[in-house]
Amino acid sequence: MSDASSSRDSAFWRFSLRFYALPDVASACIELQDKAGVDVNLMLFLLFLADNNRTVSRGEVARLDERIAPWRDQVVGPLRDLRRRLKTGIGDIPAGESEGFRNMVKRIELEAERLEQSRLERDAAVVGVAASSRATAAQSNLAAYAAHLGSMPATPTKIVLDAFTTFVP
Repeated sequence: MSDASSSRDSAFWRFSLRFYALPDVASACIELQDKAGVDVNLMLFLLFLADNNRTVSRGEVARLDERIAPWRDQVVGPLRDLRRRLKTGIGDIPAGESEGFRNMVKRIELEAERLEQSRLERDAAVVGVAASSRATAAQSNLAAYAAHLGSMPATPTKIVLDAFTTFVP
């Protein structure tokens, strides 16, 4: 999807916004991001694939991660770090004075994440194999991601998986 408006309306983007808004999902995702280095967009993509009864291997997760790593590391991550630092103020400029700027950075960060998702979505049709169920696919995909990372904390991972099993897209 090269057109920005079409990626804003993409099935993956809509899935991500709805899933992330579920109770406890956002905090679990942030915990996974901060404690295990999870790329939340990649994890959401793996769940999106699972929602379509697709399961991926650890090797496929590694290839997806490798493709998006430069964007995540050079764009999304630095924007996130800046937004977080602005929350408490930087130097002689207190948080109250920079809140408007922080909100702009937040919007730019969200757009950077949308662009990352657009890149991931281009691979939706060419990764994974059919799974017996969406729940099985979700467990398998997150296990493949955990193996790629080395591990993922059990409690937030369970929160994400439990939310997925009850999520109706």
